[in-house]
Amino acid sequence: MLYSMTGFGAAEGDIKGLSCAVEIKTVNNRYLKTNLKIPEPVAFLEEDIEKLLRSNLSRGTINFVLRLKEAPTNALFDIDEPALQALMERLSRLKFSAGINGTIDIASLLTLPGIMRPTTPDKQMSEQLRAMVLRISQEAIEKLKQMRAAEGSSLKSDLSNHCDAIHEDLARIRSRSGIVMKEYADRLKQRVDELLAEAKLKLDEQTLAREVAVLAERSDISEETARLDSHLQQFSQSLKADDQAGRRLEFISQEMLREANTIASKASDAEIIRSVVDMKCRIDRIKEQIQNVE
Repeated sequence: MLYSMTGFGAAEGDIKGLSCAVEIKTVNNRYLKTNLKIPEPVAFLEEDIEKLLRSNLSRGTINFVLRLKEAPTNALFDIDEPALQALMERLSRLKFSAGINGTIDIASLLTLPGIMRPTTPDKQMSEQLRAMVLRISQEAIEKLKQMRAAEGSSLKSDLSNHCDAIHEDLARIRSRSGIVMKEYADRLKQRVDELLAEAKLKLDEQTLAREVAVLAERSDISEETARLDSHLQQFSQSLKADDQAGRRLEFISQEMLREANTIASKASDAEIIRSVVDMKCRIDRIKEQIQNVE
């Protein structure tokens, strides 16, 4: 199955009054890159989450966010009471000396650095947190995979359509290439006959055959069309593969474009060149789409 690198998954869970929410967003990337945003009280879970993501996903930029939605006041945070008391006393003295009326907002003081400190959960709580967070993270990953699979199915259909169109272009090029040499020989003979008519000279048939053979050698695209056809077959087989095919498809598409460029450089026929241009446009679209395949 083909998977897209773009997707989203979310899940929630709770334990002992502590509610957590996980969101995972992925976008395309040539390699695997993880960006984790984890609250400080549960930062000890970072390594486990990293391993879980890498065991399930092989390519793309992964943005993982863990939020603590609801928590008892003493569950994961503690107040540095001496620091808060010292700060309040200092503010009271400043208030008195400056003659300022009003009250001190304790809620605002709690937001200052160092006043609220994360507490380290005990061993039992840590294991329970680990189990819950990894469980909801796996749920979010499964939802993410479902979205990536749905988009991957659409990508597969689009890529297959482009390959079928390239096959048709290649068939036209092959049928036309067999006619080009005969048309070139006829045009060359007619032109030479016109030039030699005034001089009453006769064209040497061996010379004409030699000139046509030289052009045929320079313009022979049979090897390129055969290789391009082989690349198309490999591309179609890779679309049906069960493993991550993004990098393989990217390499094959580059080789397809290389053969198309060679055909264009060798071709001396306007119809063949038009077909090559159409083919290269489709290959470019394929290359763009592949950037989002895992």
